[in-house]
Amino acid sequence: MLKRQLSQSLRICLLGYRSNPHCGGQGVYIRNLSRALCDLGHQVDVISGPEYPVIDNGVRLIKLPGMDLYNPKDLFRMPTMAELGDWANFVEWFGIATMGFSEPLAFGMRARAFLKHQNRRYDVVHDNQSLAYGLWSIKRRIPTVATIHHPITVDRALEIKAEIHPWRKFKQLRWYSFINMQKRVARTLPYIITVSKCARKDISRDFKIPHHRFSIIPNGINTDLFFPMPEIAREKNRIIVTNSADTPLKGLFFLLQAVAEISKQRDIRLIVVGTPKKNGQVARLIRTLDIGDRVTFTGRISHDEFVKEYARAAAAVIPSVYEGFGLPAGEAMACGIPVISTTGGALPEVVGDAGILVPPANAAALTRAIIDILDHPELARRLGAAGYQRVQKHLTWTAAARKTVDVYRKAIHDHR
Repeated sequence: MLKRQLSQSLRICLLGYRSNPHCGGQGVYIRNLSRALCDLGHQVDVISGPEYPVIDNGVRLIKLPGMDLYNPKDLFRMPTMAELGDWANFVEWFGIATMGFSEPLAFGMRARAFLKHQNRRYDVVHDNQSLAYGLWSIKRRIPTVATIHHPITVDRALEIKAEIHPWRKFKQLRWYSFINMQKRVARTLPYIITVSKCARKDISRDFKIPHHRFSIIPNGINTDLFFPMPEIAREKNRIIVTNSADTPLKGLFFLLQAVAEISKQRDIRLIVVGTPKKNGQVARLIRTLDIGDRVTFTGRISHDEFVKEYARAAAAVIPSVYEGFGLPAGEAMACGIPVISTTGGALPEVVGDAGILVPPANAAALTRAIIDILDHPELARRLGAAGYQRVQKHLTWTAAARKTVDVYRKAIHDHR
């Protein structure tokens, strides 16, 4: 049995507590890694809570329905008594009702119950950053690997720092209380995948996990979805940013300040792929800076339209204060668009020398870099070509899947 697992195709279970493919990177990771693993000849089941991922042919999706209390169509709905009769449902509802984030905990309970009698069905379980207590039971029976994309402790610190009122700081502390669970669970896992040296350093420090437990496997970029469209002309003074979260971590505040400064000199246009929170901090800052006519939010758009937006833009900006990896940078580079990025977190590892790098949380530096790109079309062309080549050489999902399988085989070999 063990010999077969170490030499032939594997039966892989990928766990994702929330895998929305249109918001954040977890759904992107689940979809692309599962497809690449399947393309290598492995059998892959994705087990997910809502929102469910988009998966490709050959991969099987097993849905573990939860309360889905963040569903915008029925936000924070009141569950029925019958629903609350299920212990995992009650835990999820009670946690969220008391200002916490209990989805990972509840998903772990459901995954543990599902996998309880599946010991012979899977060779390995791969958890995608739920790090729930349920993994303790799972890993005793099935070899288990986890991916931690970046330390959520960084998000927590920036969110709390951005709040002025003590009550709101307390609310952030309560919401991020799930981190204590993730730390405890992560410390017991012998095999952890992360996506960059920077992420490894910060997770190791904040979660108190030794370096030797980590395998660094950069995310891939789906070059079937992100690619150059030279038939579409770039528009002068048009820049683009992906902002799926209205949070300080993403650094959009500093880019908006840069746009306000540049708008004093030229007719700059900023396209934001995403939707701002109504009356959120981003919306308020745009009103304060009086740049509403300079900024366009696309809302949710198709991949086809996304690539066309990249093709129209003169430059892509990644203003994040911190990134454990930085998929938007890689996706922009795959489209052949020149990239301006901060040095926040792992972004220098993704961009390399194929873009302009500036310090994070620095609107003046972003201003200078954007003007430099817009004023020097030859520099923009050279950086766009260099970014494209970097993705093709170093950042593919096939390479990521092969390295991930190597970790699976080590975990299987060492499991007793």
